[in-house]
Amino acid sequence: MNRKKQKKQNNRTLDRTQTDRKKFSVLPDEDIPDCLERMRQEGYTPVRRKEVPVFKKDSNGMRVSHQEIIFEGRLMK
Repeated sequence: MNRKKQKKQNNRTLDRTQTDRKKFSVLPDEDIPDCLERMRQEGYTPVRRKEVPVFKKDSNGMRVSHQEIIFEGRLMK
């Protein structure tokens, strides 16, 4: 298979997977089980959990304010 054809095929695969996935952040006023329930109500099942540090600037420099929890969901079939 030549390179152009292979690249085109890879882009099609990428487009399909992007529509099947969605990211959900745990909101400040909800717990993790609430977020997972919200995902299920929208028709997604969790496949990945990611914790991202949120930094805040203060007089001593930058410090971690809190961790943001983000779930990646895959569309259920």
